[in-house]
Amino acid sequence: MWKALQNAFRIPELRDRILFTIATLIVFRLGIYIPIPGINIQAWGEAFKRFGETAAGGILSFYDVFTGGALENFSIFAMSVTPYINASIVLQLLSSVIPKLRDMLREGEEGRKKFAQYTRNLTVLLGAFQSFIVSFSLVRQNPDIVSYGINPFAFVMISTVSMLAGTMFLLWLGDRITEKGIGNGISILIFAGIVARYPNYFARILLGRLNIFGWIFLVAIALVTVAGVIYVQQAERRITIQYATRVTGRRVYGGASTYIPVKVNQGGVIPIIFASAILMIPAAIAQMANWDFLRRLLGPGSAMYIILYGVLVFFFTYFYSVVVFDPHDVSENVRKYGGFIPGIRPGKPTEEYIQKIVNRVTFMGAVFLVVIALLPHLVEGVTKVDIVIGGTSTLIAVGVALDVLQQMEAHLIMRHYEGFIKKGRIKGR
Repeated sequence: MWKALQNAFRIPELRDRILFTIATLIVFRLGIYIPIPGINIQAWGEAFKRFGETAAGGILSFYDVFTGGALENFSIFAMSVTPYINASIVLQLLSSVIPKLRDMLREGEEGRKKFAQYTRNLTVLLGAFQSFIVSFSLVRQNPDIVSYGINPFAFVMISTVSMLAGTMFLLWLGDRITEKGIGNGISILIFAGIVARYPNYFARILLGRLNIFGWIFLVAIALVTVAGVIYVQQAERRITIQYATRVTGRRVYGGASTYIPVKVNQGGVIPIIFASAILMIPAAIAQMANWDFLRRLLGPGSAMYIILYGVLVFFFTYFYSVVVFDPHDVSENVRKYGGFIPGIRPGKPTEEYIQKIVNRVTFMGAVFLVVIALLPHLVEGVTKVDIVIGGTSTLIAVGVALDVLQQMEAHLIMRHYEGFIKKGRIKGR
């Protein structure tokens, strides 16, 4: 692996891309520590600690992991790229029910550019709304976080504009990484934010004073989680497609064999994010309304919370699979180009066969995501160490790391260098 990294820096184009990515990440990390104008940092730090002990604070803690600590510092990057992620998910879901959006995605490069512009427009709206809600709610509950002499309403406006500007700057930075760096820019920024929180995890574990058995359990869980995430992220079920041979004049067309890849984890981390967001809403309402019974019932870590969390993750995995993978469209495309699945008749039987395969594969992916989502609760129960989203963060970090390694390996192999593994290669996703 070290030899492969040395070879990567011998290729001028790849070296420049790696160095550019590192430089942009330094800019991103520096922005984490630029506070919103008018914030009382000391008062906000105390308020953030108090929030962490409540059910409503679970939302902030979960969100702060994706921002790389920007929310804890109440910086201009406090919203990070989450408004863009939310806008992308919303439009992707709407494209399954709105024919105009679905047709736009099928128009090729021009359609995708128009769809991307819609996504950015929606990002501005969602970013402004989320920034305002966060600023207004925090100032309303903790007026002392506003510096002396500054009008609270003026601070909310300044905070909203600052966080929205930070989000749009990060989108621009992500585009530059995609264009001139290595990997997908938005994913790299999320990856950097998550990895930056790992030292806090380690410090929390060290302060937990684990015994030898606790350390063994924790290390074993970490190794199994990383290995399992890598295996499932790369896993796919391949449906063989055979194309019929036809003769036109002296030319023979067709006769080729290919396959349709059905990934085990099609939804990635999206089902977990959906489930967490939905469950945090009643918990936050109960906290603000001071409803002790509902707060205890749905508070993070309660039995009802864990059960509902697992059920919602399982449900959203199937829901997202239905949205992104349509067996009817796939079977029609196969038939249109003269293909067929060996042993399966074209038309309705092909659609039913693909649907059966997708259901089975999605079931395995759903079980995997439920385990990943509930893993922190298992670790906390055994080690008594508070871990926010260990399994989820690992899922995102490993997925982005694999994507970067695949791009780097493509550059190396294209220039006849040895990749990151001596035999074979890292499978594309």
